[in-house]
Amino acid sequence: MTAKARAGRPPAANAAAARSRSGRILLVRHADAGERAEWTGPDRDRPLSARGRAQSELLAALLARNPVERLVSSAYLRCVETFVPLGARLGLLTETAGWLEEGADPEKALTALLVGGSVAACSHGDVVSGILFELSERGIALGSSPRMQKASTWVLDIQEGRVATARYVPPPD
Repeated sequence: MTAKARAGRPPAANAAAARSRSGRILLVRHADAGERAEWTGPDRDRPLSARGRAQSELLAALLARNPVERLVSSAYLRCVETFVPLGARLGLLTETAGWLEEGADPEKALTALLVGGSVAACSHGDVVSGILFELSERGIALGSSPRMQKASTWVLDIQEGRVATARYVPPPD
């Protein structure tokens, strides 16, 4: 079902669809984009570094093994660029979403991800850490010291519209 079709459904129908859904969310922190302090332009335009471009290629090979219906990303260039190789492998375009941008509400981002089908999502450290905090508050085991390195992924398995398990996959360096 398209995002537009989901958006047009009554809230009760959206909630019922979310509760019955199983699948997987691949929550990715964008690949390396160099040092923020060294970039002179607007931060949202900061591209991946050479290391980040290499990470995104390796990440694509790793993530393409998962059933992904959609790619959704922060509109910040470094996030969109992180998914370019994955989109090419899967034949998918990357959608952008404000709820994944820096400073976004992690609870709202998690809610949007839970109703979005099997999805790979690329965001920033603050949003990823906020989602992890929210999952921890909901009783999801994240290990003794959850990590979120650049180009890392959290694999969130969904059952009955809720995160059932979370597993960390380190960056493919």
